This record gives sequence, structure tokens and C-alpha cells, in this order.
Amino acid sequence: MLKLAFIAIGGAIGTAFRYVISGVDFKFSNGVFPASTFVVNIAGSLIIGFLWVMFEKVDVSSTLRMFVFVGILGGFTTFSTFSLENLHLLRDGEFKIAFLNILLTNLLGIAFVFVGFAAAKFFSSLVKSL
Repeated sequence: MLKLAFIAIGGAIGTAFRYVISGVDFKFSNGVFPASTFVVNIAGSLIIGFLWVMFEKVDVSSTLRMFVFVGILGGFTTFSTFSLENLHLLRDGEFKIAFLNILLTNLLGIAFVFVGFAAAKFFSSLVKSL
């Protein structure tokens, strides 16, 4: 039951962060491309790659892992919004933008998980050498 509470709290935190980023996007962007969803999904990919390695290097409880990975990052990133935005783009005839969004989000998402993973490996090797 405690894990479920931590996941719910983490989800609220991640959702609040996503809301703030969406607000910035809507305030400064008037383009068709769904930039805020793109940013949170790519940032979430980078963060999960980095934290996965870091959590392997230190003794982190399963509750904390669930809090961060399922709660915070689950609430922060959003595949359902990504899917809905692409459906709207396709419905509106914005085929090039939809294709670009799908392609970039998937390719960069995977790439940024790798970058986060590699950055954590590099960071942890620096810490060991100190």
C-alpha cells in the first residue's frame, strides 16, 4: 500500500511538471507542432536513461525506484497525449508535421535514453576516480 501512495505522489509531481512546461509552450509558441509533449517525452527519455544507471550504482529501494520511474516519470511523460495530438494533426491534414513528430519523438526518445545512460556511466566513472 505504501508503494501505491508513493507512486500516486510521484505521479502528481510529474504531472505538475508537465503542466508547467505545457504552460510555457502555450505562452510562447503559436505553431502547430506539439512542442511541449515533444519536450517532456524527450526529457523523460534522457532522465530515465540517466537514472537507471545511477540507481544501479547505489543502493536504491524498490519503493524509490517506483516513485521515480512509475510515479514522477510516468506522470511527466505522456504517450496518450502524443497519440491524440498526432491523430488531430492527421485529421487536420497536417501529414508532414504528424510524420515529423512521430519520427522525431521515437528516434530522439530512444537516442536520449542512450545519452542519459551513457552520461550516467561517464558521471559514475568520474565519481569513482575521485
